[in-house]
Amino acid sequence: MEFGPARVAVAFLILQVALSSLMTLASDADPEQDFCVADLASRTVVNGLVCKSPAAVTANDFVFHGLANPGNTKNAAGSSVTPAFAAQFPGLNTLGISMARLDFAQGGLVPPHTHPRATEILFVVEGSLLVGFVSTNNQLFAATVNTGDVFVFPRGLLHFELNVGKGQATAIAALNSQNPGVQAQAAALFGSGISDVVLEKAFGLSEKAVEHIKSKI
Repeated sequence: MEFGPARVAVAFLILQVALSSLMTLASDADPEQDFCVADLASRTVVNGLVCKSPAAVTANDFVFHGLANPGNTKNAAGSSVTPAFAAQFPGLNTLGISMARLDFAQGGLVPPHTHPRATEILFVVEGSLLVGFVSTNNQLFAATVNTGDVFVFPRGLLHFELNVGKGQATAIAALNSQNPGVQAQAAALFGSGISDVVLEKAFGLSEKAVEHIKSKI
């Protein structure tokens, strides 16, 4: 069966519509009401969080105090991430946005991770950070950002933040999802129960090396 120019044009139009629909469905849904403050006590399971009754909503539902104080950076990574996602900040539910505070001890690292449902934009409040992401063709885009600078991590791509300054550092992240998701690569690969044989072959490691890495996760 031959396809003339008109039929090809129609096929491309249908493909465009289909792709547009997929792109629309791939992000947080647009809200259909003024607000939908999450009812964190509800046991109903939906794709998102159930709204509590509008009659029970108060101004306090739209206030979050959790980013005011620095997180505890006395850990192996020397960093702390304090999220303000819908699960912590119910007023964000259905609004398609969230934030997080990142605190770093000197030399602290937020290890390589992804946000499968969000693009992240990072604002450096204090200090100097080496930040970067890796594209799907394994190209690294990295830069040192200082106080007042902004860097963006495209949705779903592997990225990291390392404090390269002489003291502590702080940054604020904004994300275009109420629940961006966080998947730390090291924990996902070596702490999830994937067969040692898979890891040995994938990374060219010995059994002993795999066990050593697992002991550190």
